Amino acid sequence: MMKYQSIPLAERLRPTSLDQYIGQEHLVGENAVLRRAIESGRIHSMIFWGPPGVGKTTLASIISKQVKRQFYVLSAVSSGVKEVREVIDKADVILYDQLPGEEILSSLPAKAEKIDVGKWGGHHTMPQEEIESLMVRLASAGKNVVRLKGGDPFVFGRGGEEMETLRAAGIPVEAVPGITSGIAVPESVGIPVTHRDFASSVTFITGHESEKEESAIDWAWLAQSPGTIVIYMGVKNIPQISTRLIENGMDSLTKVAVIENGFRENQRVTCTTLEELPAKAEEVGFKAPAIIVIGEVVSLYRG
Repeated sequence: MMKYQSIPLAERLRPTSLDQYIGQEHLVGENAVLRRAIESGRIHSMIFWGPPGVGKTTLASIISKQVKRQFYVLSAVSSGVKEVREVIDKADVILYDQLPGEEILSSLPAKAEKIDVGKWGGHHTMPQEEIESLMVRLASAGKNVVRLKGGDPFVFGRGGEEMETLRAAGIPVEAVPGITSGIAVPESVGIPVTHRDFASSVTFITGHESEKEESAIDWAWLAQSPGTIVIYMGVKNIPQISTRLIENGMDSLTKVAVIENGFRENQRVTCTTLEELPAKAEEVGFKAPAIIVIGEVVSLYRG
């Protein structure tokens, strides 16, 4: 029997032979489907990229559909069966955000030109219009360009807008699906965004909307929704978010979790109530990047 373990984050972007893990006792998880697939020899090598739990679940799903390949890329950035490492290694230019993290960014190929176009806590390295213009200009010059983001590029990542711009310029573009932080980060600390006993629906919103007088969000509907609410980019506007939801009828004692720096060494989870959230923000000093989870599923957090 071949045994395996999750690979440390710093190694997850490098193709790794399973052979070096044969005989080691630390299994990723007691997953029967995964174990049988390894024992049968259907898996020869694996590449892990992203949270170990995400990798295990995705791989089990792939195996159950009897998809056979020599290598699997299992990723918080890419959940599909794709040679993401190969795509990155072929890049002439990589336009990156900060959210993938230093360990991933430090593993990018030395030959590629790397351009920081990230946005962090209200600081924009480059306006969005300039990012899109740069992408078109580089691709039009015949370069192979990778736009590297964290999470899923189409969930509050402006990937859809960038794709539209590239298509309008006649440039072929491929989007690599990802696992959005609004699901992966809560899951990593034991908070499911849906649960049969607590929430049969989940709503994802951007915290930026809370500061607009003419918000695209129906706060009255949201406050009455029985499901989970997951807020991206909401740290700066916590007082407005709390006020809007309570004023529109949400129970002030509704449970809230704020998860900062998901999957990183300095990850921090803070649980409170909707009413106490602004005061807790003052006390703790929440910093971006952070995911805010509102709803009874927060009660499942065990610390």
